[in-house]
Amino acid sequence: MSEAILRQARVALVGNPNTGKTALFNALTGSRQKVANYAGVTVERKEGFVTTAGGRTLSVLDLPGTYSLRARSPDEAVTRDAVLGQLAGEQPPDVVVAVADATNLRLVLRLILELKAVGRPMVLALNMYDIAQRQGLRIDLDGLRAELGCPIVTTVATRKRGVDDLVAQVDALVGAGAIPEHENRWREPSAAEIRAAHREAQRLLKAYVRPPERPDTLTGRIDAVLLHPVAGLAILFALLFVMFQAVFSWAGPPQDLIDAGFVALGGWISTWMPDGLLQSLIVDGLIAGVGSVLVFLPQILVLFFFIILLEDFGYMARAAFLMDRIMGGAGLHGRAFIPLLSSFACAIPGIMAARVIDQKRDRMTTILVAPLMTCSARIPVYTLIIGAFIPDRTVGPGLNLQGLVMFGLYAAGIVSALLVSFVIRKVFWRGAVEPFLMELPTYKLPSAENVLRNLMLRAQIFISRAGRMILPLMILVWFLSTFPSPPAGATGPAIDYSFAGMIGHAIQPLFAPIGFNWQMVVALIPGFAAREVAVAALGTVYAVGDAEANVGALGARLAETWSLATGLSFLAWYIFAPQCVATLGVVRRETNSWAWTGLMFAYMVGLAYLASFAVYRTAVALGAG
Repeated sequence: MSEAILRQARVALVGNPNTGKTALFNALTGSRQKVANYAGVTVERKEGFVTTAGGRTLSVLDLPGTYSLRARSPDEAVTRDAVLGQLAGEQPPDVVVAVADATNLRLVLRLILELKAVGRPMVLALNMYDIAQRQGLRIDLDGLRAELGCPIVTTVATRKRGVDDLVAQVDALVGAGAIPEHENRWREPSAAEIRAAHREAQRLLKAYVRPPERPDTLTGRIDAVLLHPVAGLAILFALLFVMFQAVFSWAGPPQDLIDAGFVALGGWISTWMPDGLLQSLIVDGLIAGVGSVLVFLPQILVLFFFIILLEDFGYMARAAFLMDRIMGGAGLHGRAFIPLLSSFACAIPGIMAARVIDQKRDRMTTILVAPLMTCSARIPVYTLIIGAFIPDRTVGPGLNLQGLVMFGLYAAGIVSALLVSFVIRKVFWRGAVEPFLMELPTYKLPSAENVLRNLMLRAQIFISRAGRMILPLMILVWFLSTFPSPPAGATGPAIDYSFAGMIGHAIQPLFAPIGFNWQMVVALIPGFAAREVAVAALGTVYAVGDAEANVGALGARLAETWSLATGLSFLAWYIFAPQCVATLGVVRRETNSWAWTGLMFAYMVGLAYLASFAVYRTAVALGAG
């Protein structure tokens, strides 16, 4: 064969959500995959490679799920533009593979008719064909092939059945020189044309697909329980409780192991390298920065393990349906409950989990309020301040005052997130909220191989994206906290003479109305690397030494030097303040916008200041100053 015939061909996988498209992509490409972002958007670009029997390399693109080329979300817009060859820097596909759930052709036939109108060579892959056969569903493959004018291949992606036939059909289309060299014929259809396409899809369905002789009654029986307005919610909350506990308990040991590993690495380098700026940069900047990112990886893997498992099983759509009415009152989408729930562990995986939300405005609203959830990084600060200023006494049967204050802090985060989401929707996205429409897929047993591969993919995305943004900011925080060095004969802590210290002293007057002294302001600056770092920073400023080893001593020192009003003001600040550079970095990556990141930072700082002001002034008025 000539080199021209054996050139690399581009194949685009297109289909409705929940058709097993990604499973087919994994079956085709295996480990030969790479993930990036499309230029200018946050939609993931998944590309893999497969070699045909004839030696040709196929570049396979797994496009986001869509019901139509009439795009209504960023994901659907990417799919439309990719098929039409309108993506910047992207070549149009040589062959389109339309992936359909063989048990549910009602919606996908309209999409197939739109793809046919584009004019590109197409292969129809009827996936999950084994389930269709078990149900006794009969599809006239020859008649449908003649009507659509394209090859049809039956596949079972989870068992890699039909994959070789699909590759052979694509290779044959490319080898036959069937690639058109003309402009796309597809255009945005009118309302009348949409109705006509719907009627044509219904005609094809009636003509070539016979109803199943043994319909899937198991899905109906399970849904009767899982979608029950009372029992369904109880089961959902039980699952969420298990997930929530697992994110904390399962991730704890590996997090401690990762943290100990980076501490040991830093200690070894400190022993091996002489004291100086280079050692400080490597230990306090690079190693501490990388460690602060990777320590969240176990939480992210546990969270996405549940999300992927429930998504593949078919339950996630049901959970969103159940939660939509509850969250809709605050202007949040039903799917937002998973990102917000996971943000209790850490806002980073919560923000990343917002990708399950299709509509941009719903996704953006969820991202902007996710950091208001009380993440685990706030707990060291809360524990320190509550232990220092709140008496440890019982206020009722089984009720401890310190525990009630901690509960109140969590409740404040939840209520504020709901209120802010309501305001965001009214200010930025006015108008009627679109009805929540979702196709409920049939239940399927997840593939262990697909779950594991998608889990590793999530880990790769987190490390590559978060690391590129967070590590430089960590080094910046180190620089501000290290330079310039203390002058000769200095008696105070070194941070007091650094740029961070200078900034703290300079802006302290702005924080005086909320009761903050200069030591508190200085501690906020290195604490910007991560909220819990503020505890160590306070220990440094107050010359307690290792704050983690002397939390009691630090708490006693704060109780001596701060008033109760100041302590309560500090707690109020940490409910709202965006005191975490890692979160800001991930928001920047997920929104692809410094403007939205800046807006989130500004509104959270504003809320923190107003809350601290109100708490401090009220406490002073009540005699706690």
